Amino acid sequence: MEQILELILHTEDFILNMVTYNETLTYFVLFCIIFSETGLVIFPFFPGDALLLTVGVIAVTGALNIWILVPVLIAAAILGNTSNYFIGKFAGKRMIKFENKLFQKYLKSTEEFYEKHGGKAVMYSRFFPIFRTYVPFVAGITRMNFWDFMKFNILGGVIWVFLFTWGGYMVSEIPIIKENFEKIFMSIMFLTVVPFLWKGGKALFGKKDVEGIQP
Repeated sequence: MEQILELILHTEDFILNMVTYNETLTYFVLFCIIFSETGLVIFPFFPGDALLLTVGVIAVTGALNIWILVPVLIAAAILGNTSNYFIGKFAGKRMIKFENKLFQKYLKSTEEFYEKHGGKAVMYSRFFPIFRTYVPFVAGITRMNFWDFMKFNILGGVIWVFLFTWGGYMVSEIPIIKENFEKIFMSIMFLTVVPFLWKGGKALFGKKDVEGIQP
């Protein structure tokens, strides 16, 4: 428990201590952290964006090899989401049996939403903590087409890891950008995704859906 708190509150110190102890083991631990954050619904609080930025900055010092780091983390991100999808699919088989009109109505609305916008949701969620943990889980519950899911899972995973890790690596010598890179990048992503979130919210919780539920 103490090590988990250290990871969350002092990510850079945690990683530097790991590298000092064993560099090879560090790659494995980083893989497990990203895999858990994206693949296990009980770990949405694990660092994702901050971890990628941090390891990119550390790689500049030579303590970690950026050419090993990026493929390892991309693999973790893709496999994590894939695992989460199947966990959701397994859970969904049991949830479908839940006899409640309101629940079934929203489950149906969510299925329709994922059928139309699931790919965008899977890809964009990569850039939002919490969402990237639960979106693939819900994709599994709603039985989103697996190959469509994988297409955007791979694309999102590659872009997410590449931008944040290489972003940390490239701007590590510029103090102002280094200190605010995550905020700047997240702001840009937020502005890009707002229209999609608005449309998705209307699709899931729109007035018509609510009125269509009969007691």
